Amino acid sequence: MEDPPEEPPTSCVLLDRCHFSQVVFTGVEKFYEPGTDVTCSYSLTPNIVPRGKDWVGIFRVGWKTTREYFTFLWAPVPAAGAAQQQIQFKAYYLPKDDDHYQFCYVDQDGVVRGASVPFQFRPEPDDDILVVTTQAEVEELELQNRNLRGENEELRGELRERNLELQGELKNTQELRDALESLRSGSERLELELESLKRENRGLKEQGGRREEELRRLKEQLQGVNSDKERLEGSLRAALERLDRLQSKVSGYEKEVENLSRAEQDKTKQLEALKGENQELLKTSAQHQVKPSPQGLRQGTAPDPAQSLENLRDFRKREISKQTRDVLEQLREQQARIQALQEEKAGAEKENQDLRDENEVLRSELCLLQRISPGSAPSAAAPSPAPAAGELLFGNPYSEGLAAPKRCRVLKLGFKKCPMCEEVFPEDLGPGELEEHVQSHLVECPICSESFDRATPQVFDDHMLCHSLE
Repeated sequence: MEDPPEEPPTSCVLLDRCHFSQVVFTGVEKFYEPGTDVTCSYSLTPNIVPRGKDWVGIFRVGWKTTREYFTFLWAPVPAAGAAQQQIQFKAYYLPKDDDHYQFCYVDQDGVVRGASVPFQFRPEPDDDILVVTTQAEVEELELQNRNLRGENEELRGELRERNLELQGELKNTQELRDALESLRSGSERLELELESLKRENRGLKEQGGRREEELRRLKEQLQGVNSDKERLEGSLRAALERLDRLQSKVSGYEKEVENLSRAEQDKTKQLEALKGENQELLKTSAQHQVKPSPQGLRQGTAPDPAQSLENLRDFRKREISKQTRDVLEQLREQQARIQALQEEKAGAEKENQDLRDENEVLRSELCLLQRISPGSAPSAAAPSPAPAAGELLFGNPYSEGLAAPKRCRVLKLGFKKCPMCEEVFPEDLGPGELEEHVQSHLVECPICSESFDRATPQVFDDHMLCHSLE
């Protein structure tokens, strides 16, 4: 038999904890002839499941742990349904003394599952030989037996003490194993938590990257909104300046039309005066037809009255016709001028109305931008009084040092319109109710009091995230 390739699995298991009945050894002799091979037979009960590292060892009687084997052989794994097994120990590896030994079946966990009756390696004694002893020898044997029994009791006491010590050590070992298992479980749990935290950290980093990208995009969007706001403010300022110029131009047109109307009235009066003068001249010419000239009578010449009257009449007709043509020409020019001014006035009024409509749209867009952009949230001031008829509800935001209007309202065009949802309200709606309706569309930041549109909650969430990152 060759040396075993490796040490068998053993343990420090106490005898009272072994399951000796799970493997039954059969055909065990009391004596085995020294120098011969020994065959060991055993049966496996249903209470044991054989495994590849099970082994059968020869132990000296009185062994305490499975480490105290003298020699061993690996137990073959039986075929299905085969309970009876047999192995053979070579004589070379068997004990050479005549102490008592026994077979033990040990599983791969180092637990004894079966043990045989004791046996010896010596020739079987011859029972037919009669041994004759004297009384002194008998007494000596009895004395030896008493000494052996006393020694046996001492050994049993030592064995009990040793068992108690082993039980204490086993208990400590079990406690250490439990503590080690607890530490191992805690370590595994901590490793799982660490892995979970690492995954969560990676997720937070990815989320932070997305948030930074979203914040960058929002900043770019905010810059675009501010640019649009500045552009709209410039457009509104230019439109209001143009509106002021048109209003001044319309006022000038109205004054010029008024002056032309007065001039037309003067020309009409002048024409009536000329007509009256013409009538007077006709009367005077008729009188000249019947009365001779005193100078002609004195000179003794009698001019032709008909010829003189005809000459005078032609002269006056030419004079009156010329004046009449001049007056009529002036009237036609003034009427054409008035017509042109009226057309220019109508065009200016239409352009003025278009500018008012455009200003309304610009103010609505500017109001929305002021509510979205930082620092432009509407204040909770009291509503301003309603303007007079024909007056802008906004007023001119560039009068008084070009100060921007503090509130965003809608032009009075027979109705009021919400700048957020474009809902139309009646003209008699109070300004406080309109402000309350507009505020219902907004949500205010509790940190910086900035207002945001409720229709875009993502913008508000990103704004709050910016505060949390500060």
